[in-house]
Amino acid sequence: MKILLCFFMSVHVITANSNGLTLKGRFSPLVVPLGSSVVLPCFVDTPLPLEDLEVDWKRLDTQTLIHLYQDEDIRPEAQHQDYHDRAHFFTEDIKHGNFSLLLNNLTAEDEGQYTCKVYTGQESGETVVEIKHVERLIVSGSSRSFSASVGYDVTLNCSVDSHIKHEEIEEVSWKKTNKGEPITVLLYQYNETLPESSDERYRDRVEFFTDEIHRGNFSLRLKRVRTEDKGVYICQVFTGRLSANITVILETMGESIKKGKTTHAAA
Repeated sequence: MKILLCFFMSVHVITANSNGLTLKGRFSPLVVPLGSSVVLPCFVDTPLPLEDLEVDWKRLDTQTLIHLYQDEDIRPEAQHQDYHDRAHFFTEDIKHGNFSLLLNNLTAEDEGQYTCKVYTGQESGETVVEIKHVERLIVSGSSRSFSASVGYDVTLNCSVDSHIKHEEIEEVSWKKTNKGEPITVLLYQYNETLPESSDERYRDRVEFFTDEIHRGNFSLRLKRVRTEDKGVYICQVFTGRLSANITVILETMGESIKKGKTTHAAA
């Protein structure tokens, strides 16, 4: 079974504490996908003298050190290994009062609260930023490669497991890759199957299991398999800003004696 997960996270400042310094951040949420980059905001309006300036970013729960600015320089050697080459200051902007952190290659484990603490002389300030998981889309399906006999029916599995209701799924497309533009096998948009969207090579030979769609089952039934059906098929799911897909390789075997028997792809 192949499973593709797509997570989205929001980032927002939840507190800002001050002992002489007032740190600022962006309060409106930022939505970013898993694997991308995000800026954790932390800055002051008036630049601070670099002498005696110290800035540290930590996980609030574990106090893991993510990055450190000290003695007028960044200290990557002090970073926890999970953040090596992933967490960066905007070094040239520190002198302008920008202590924000760039965090690359977001993972699900990055969810949580982060503290930005700034010290200078007798003053200090702190702000807490939260990366919070808000949406996820999981698509699972058939084994990557399987065989079907010519003349038989076959089911290509594709299921959506998500807290998002099926009514909110904007589109599910089954396509076959070809030398050039992908061929549309079958399309589902806004709670409606569109058989007229199918390429003529598949028209009247493909269908969804209509009674199963409300359960998130968008498996494809391909009838009377032909030799030319051999190839790579992609089930792509779109819902708002989320997108995920699975890929299935269909191998065809020789002409079968019995027609109409259904073969299911291994899960």
